[in-house]
Amino acid sequence: MSYQKVVIVGNLGQDPEMRYTADGTPVTSFSVATNRRWNNQDGSKGEETVWFRVSAWRRQAETAAQYLSKGRQVLVEGTLTPDKATGGPRIWTGQDGVARAGYDLRASRIVFLQGGGDAGSRGGGDPDDMGGPEQTPEDEIPF
Repeated sequence: MSYQKVVIVGNLGQDPEMRYTADGTPVTSFSVATNRRWNNQDGSKGEETVWFRVSAWRRQAETAAQYLSKGRQVLVEGTLTPDKATGGPRIWTGQDGVARAGYDLRASRIVFLQGGGDAGSRGGGDPDDMGGPEQTPEDEIPF
C-alpha cells in the first residue's frame, strides 16, 4: 500500500470559488501561497514562494467558501494531484512571459488559523465526505 500526505500553511491568494459538478457535488477551489525565508552565507536574505491550488469537496467545500477569504492564513492537509499531461506540477506562462509552476492539492482537512470566528478546524468532517471526482484546474494561480 502507498500513501502520501502533504501539509501546507500559507495565505489565500484570492477569495475561494465554489462550483458544482454535474451531479450537484459542491467543490471549492482556492490558491494558497507558502513562503520560506532564509539568510544566505553572505548575509543577504532569500525568499521563495510556492503556490498551491487547493480543492475542497462536499461539506468542506461549502464551509471553505463561506469562511475563507483572500489573505486569510490556513493550514491544509491533503494529497497532491499531478498534472495529467506531465505527471508533475502544473506549468504555465505568467503574464510577464516567465514559466511558472503550481501544485494541485486535494484537501482532506482545512484549519482556519487567523481571522473571524474561532480558530479551530471547520470542515474536517467525516472522511467519507472528503471524496469526489478528480478536479481539472480551470483558473490560473495569481501572483
